[in-house]
Amino acid sequence: NMDSTLHYIHNDSDLSTNSSFSPEEERKSKVQDVVPQALLDQYLSMTDPSRAQTVDTEIAKHCAYSLPGVALTLGRQNWHCLKDTYETLASDMQWKVRRTLAFSIHELAVILGDQLTAGDLVPVFNGFLKDLDEVRIGVLKHLHDFLKLLHLDKRREYLYQLQEFLVTDNSRNWRFRAELAEQLILLLDLYSARDIYDYLRPIAFSLCADKVSSVRWISYKLVSEMVKKLYMASPSTFATDLMSELVEKFCRCHKWSGRQTFVFICQTISEDDCLPMDQFA
Repeated sequence: NMDSTLHYIHNDSDLSTNSSFSPEEERKSKVQDVVPQALLDQYLSMTDPSRAQTVDTEIAKHCAYSLPGVALTLGRQNWHCLKDTYETLASDMQWKVRRTLAFSIHELAVILGDQLTAGDLVPVFNGFLKDLDEVRIGVLKHLHDFLKLLHLDKRREYLYQLQEFLVTDNSRNWRFRAELAEQLILLLDLYSARDIYDYLRPIAFSLCADKVSSVRWISYKLVSEMVKKLYMASPSTFATDLMSELVEKFCRCHKWSGRQTFVFICQTISEDDCLPMDQFA
């Protein structure tokens, strides 16, 4: 019995990243030679709904937490063993299970590489973007980490969806908007000057007028970095247009809070050397 349990099934095609299995055979196959097959089968069986109800209601969450580690151990050539289980967990009724996967999807993307990520993870990622705030925060916290792994054309598709992060289930959830501002600062490196001006600028201006000061302070940093990035781009017309809009929208605002925002943005631009002093003047 021990021999049969620990028997490894060797197959040269499993060891190469371009498996010779057809897609259908690959889906059906759960065979690999990295760990004892019985151990993997036991892990995969944990997502069985009947087992979760009778053994432990938390078992799916633990399974989701461990999945990136299992994927790393098996290697991307054996992803076909885990794909069905991952999709089952990603559509689990418990939001805690989905939240666990949302927080680690960027790590899984690194393990799987760009092709498998585009085919198998992007649809799951898109589903998480429309989920509860408790799940969405997982993808939001690592938005830059995930998007930087995608090809440019695929990455640009998400520009249209960034605006949706301004809307939350609970408007008092200001940490969500603060996290969005933090991520947008990182995302500036991934997009062109035109994309920044067309898509990220309106979101940044909206965050600068947020009711919560913590969100506004991060947003001032976001706008200053935006000014720096656009000024360094060639031509720098986008930076000129952005600064003109800052003057119009905030400096000449009829509310004192808007004029105060302008002063704080100027302070951040000056302190971080985002512009040459003659241009700042």
